[in-house]
Amino acid sequence: MIETFDVERVTPDDSRYGVLGASFNGRWAGAPEYVLLPKTADEAVASVQHVLDRGVRFALHSSGACYEDLIANPENRVIISTSQLNSVDYDPERKAFAVGPGITTADLYRKLYEGWHVTVPAGVGPPVALGGQMTNAGYGALSRQLGHLVDYLEAVEVVIADADGRARKVMATRQADDPQRELWWAHTGGGGGTYGLVTKFWLRSPEAQGSEPADQLPTAPRELIVSEVAWSWDQLSEESFGKLLGNFTAWHERHAGVDSPYLNLFSALKPRHISAGEFLMSSQIDAATPNAEQLLDDFLAAIVDGTGLTYRVDVRERVDWLAHVTAWASLGGDGWEGKGRFKAKSAYLRTAMPADQVRAMYRNLTDPEYDNPATLVEIAGYGGRVNTVASSETAVPQRDSVIKMLYLVMWATPEEDAAQLAWIRRWYGEVYAATGGVPGVGGANDGAVLNYTDADPLDPALNGSPIPWHELYFGAAYPRLQQIKAKWDPADHFTHALAVRGRN
Repeated sequence: MIETFDVERVTPDDSRYGVLGASFNGRWAGAPEYVLLPKTADEAVASVQHVLDRGVRFALHSSGACYEDLIANPENRVIISTSQLNSVDYDPERKAFAVGPGITTADLYRKLYEGWHVTVPAGVGPPVALGGQMTNAGYGALSRQLGHLVDYLEAVEVVIADADGRARKVMATRQADDPQRELWWAHTGGGGGTYGLVTKFWLRSPEAQGSEPADQLPTAPRELIVSEVAWSWDQLSEESFGKLLGNFTAWHERHAGVDSPYLNLFSALKPRHISAGEFLMSSQIDAATPNAEQLLDDFLAAIVDGTGLTYRVDVRERVDWLAHVTAWASLGGDGWEGKGRFKAKSAYLRTAMPADQVRAMYRNLTDPEYDNPATLVEIAGYGGRVNTVASSETAVPQRDSVIKMLYLVMWATPEEDAAQLAWIRRWYGEVYAATGGVPGVGGANDGAVLNYTDADPLDPALNGSPIPWHELYFGAAYPRLQQIKAKWDPADHFTHALAVRGRN
């Protein structure tokens, strides 16, 4: 089979090799022998069979947006890229949209909008592909309004590896009588690159009716009202900073229900290190929401209430939704250019931020011994329709959180690695000192966000809690995911540092 294998290979002498094998994070650089580019599901089967026959370690690659070295790892001798599996079609038999895992977020939004004026609550990074977002439980600015991305997964086609080393395609659906249903469930947030190679997702609203394509997914917004405001560190004290964070997180706790008039509003507060001089809060609301302008005004007033702070308005305008979501907005201000190395960490928040966490946040963000302005914690709104789904219905167990948090530090050179990594680990560890240096499970926090890939919880020196890494990411879903892994990938061919283990 190896001799007659004819799926396109991209080797190191090909100009595409660097892009297809590259990591999103400049800290990592793999050196695979070649990258396979299957263009059909049958070619994907042949690609998996090829690496199984060779007996080499391999990785799956949809966009390369992984934050850690799960793909760009020296142990991975071959990469199978799904970037060419990027079609978007309507399947009238399934009454669902058939979407390739290699479709980027920007192209997915554009094709769904221009073809049918529908959308899904995916993320905001245009180069990021659907494959990793869906399987790693990604979300987006419409999630409060529309629910979780995984809630729209109707079916999935996966290339799996049998115990005898034979690759084959399997279709799994959400239907209760589907004997393959557990494999579908694993793909609703149970981790990418873990059970097999996805060749296609089918997307459909669980409550969809009729047979018209436009009725099968939510109608996309036409227009947004967007706001961006800034606070200067010059006017912030520990008290006012704490009040600001308290207001923001408590507001989301109060408005986490679907009965809130603010359901269609999304906001992210983005505190940066004091060396940046200031930080932003970006907000948006569907312009079709009744009293949208007033709701946005009232929200902004609630966030600064009692702080004594004023803010600078950088943006307040109506924008076309499609143009907005297909343009990659800045992370949170200037100063990120040329810094291609980074470390990310994360947490879910179920309540207003506890006082001890706020104090640790302030203490580290005002650390006078640290001077990297390319430092940010994005405190982003969550909840709403996400929290109307039971925690066991999908592989995403965090269904009562109100905030998602992304900690991020970026820098430019390998010489800075040790200092920057030490600083963000200290910062994060101090914020969650009361729960062993990681966000607890089931208290004010509910573990960490799988899509913001962070391998640190595997290290006992960085995770001093009794909570194992897999519980931080998968919660109570992990034993069920292990059973699925053991059934569908018994030889553990599809694996990486954060993959579900079929055996303890």
